[in-house]
Amino acid sequence: MGKGLHPGEAMIVEVILSTLSSNGEPNFAPMGVVWGEEEITVRPFRNTQTFRNLVATKCGVASVTDDVLAFARSALEDACLPHFPARSIPGIVFQGCCYWRELEVMAIEEGEERAEVHCRVVEKGWQRDFLGFNRARNAVIEAAILATRMNLIPREEALTLLERYAEIVRKTGDEPEGVAFELVRQYIIKGGKT
Repeated sequence: MGKGLHPGEAMIVEVILSTLSSNGEPNFAPMGVVWGEEEITVRPFRNTQTFRNLVATKCGVASVTDDVLAFARSALEDACLPHFPARSIPGIVFQGCCYWRELEVMAIEEGEERAEVHCRVVEKGWQRDFLGFNRARNAVIEAAILATRMNLIPREEALTLLERYAEIVRKTGDEPEGVAFELVRQYIIKGGKT
């Protein structure tokens, strides 16, 4: 039996985190955040635009969505996803989200590779219910994470995992999952190029 969460332990939720640069350019990144109703901890790599933006502007938006194509595009492309202005901070909300949290940075702990950015939730918004992830959507998310870690995993192992995810998408997915998975598959096959 695997290790599960115990009362009081943090749960990681996959979101699309949007930030703005100091000159107002939007950035979207899929990210697992430590979720809380009052506080959210973001753990970006220190060499990313997300980290630089959080340091510069001290705010961001965690958008929860069931749109796996948005996850794939924001992971693999420099995609500017459709968005609208946040309510309480100088930030942007992913238009296709189900609900979101507007965040204000309280503290930054810089590790060797990753930082822990502790944020206070200053606004909550809702557009629609979260449908959830079926097996195909989960497989697309896992494949997108795999694609962003190609420099850490041997190519043969990545291709084996990719084929396993492809089978799940074929069996349980629909057109949106197929389109998102194909974007990820092409990225991995081409060695990290879109």
